[in-house]
Amino acid sequence: MNRITDLAALIGRHAPEDGFQDTALPSVTLIRSAAVTTPTPTVYAPSLCMVAQGAKEAQLGRSRFCYDPGSFLLAGVDLPVVGAVTQASADAPYLCLVLHLDAARVAEMVAEHPIADRQEDRPIPGLILGETTAEMIDAACRLLALLDAPEDRDALAPLLERELLWRLLRSPAGQLLQQMAGGPQSDKLNRALQWLRHHYAEPVSIDTLAEVAGMSPSALHQHFRTVTGLSPLRYRTQLRVQEARRLMIARGLDAATAGFQVGYGSPSQFSREYARTMGLPPSRDVERLRASTDHLVA
Repeated sequence: MNRITDLAALIGRHAPEDGFQDTALPSVTLIRSAAVTTPTPTVYAPSLCMVAQGAKEAQLGRSRFCYDPGSFLLAGVDLPVVGAVTQASADAPYLCLVLHLDAARVAEMVAEHPIADRQEDRPIPGLILGETTAEMIDAACRLLALLDAPEDRDALAPLLERELLWRLLRSPAGQLLQQMAGGPQSDKLNRALQWLRHHYAEPVSIDTLAEVAGMSPSALHQHFRTVTGLSPLRYRTQLRVQEARRLMIARGLDAATAGFQVGYGSPSQFSREYARTMGLPPSRDVERLRASTDHLVA
């Protein structure tokens, strides 16, 4: 991995300030943090996270995923996780490349290059770690180098993103890309996930969600927990609490109003579930966040 310093230099140059940096490559976001951060809930969309310097930890349910320049993190569905930068300093900041995955592109590649021994009806976790190879780092360096070559960007960026997908597909992580590309069970689970993402503020039962997905309640519960690490109702709670936090920080809402807007009829129930999810009651958590920049690099 002798090009990892090149990748770190490219990220550092194009992300000079802490936080998330959008780039001229629509599928690429860069992240920088000059300090470790406190664990902060966020939602990981389908993406590949490659760390060039420093380290980070993501927690999904009871599972913890620690990744650094030797490993990548791959998310195949929208997942509410708790993330924290665990290794960073002003002299050696945390630097990460995030490649957002387009389902159509993934499906196209999987259709062209299927994995022969794929267990179609056996779900796997939607968040996995893999070993970052020299070939992946080289492709990532060439992709970021296009930020300095606008005349080549439109023609070459899709090819280099496809190369990274190919490297993933040929690795043990390829099973997750296969699952992301779809299949009878994956499509049903995705219907349930998308419904929860849009209706998290509404009352819902496992029977209603199973009907949306077209699965039996027991099959949905098992499949959902395997892929997301959470029960359907716990997944909904994570979405509710994270949106309430955003409303309190971005719009200045008080806890009771924010809780009501995300579906809680009882301020005390909202406060209990918020503290269980975030580790602090709403008011104390928001005060902590306003006094720091941790939420920018979660």
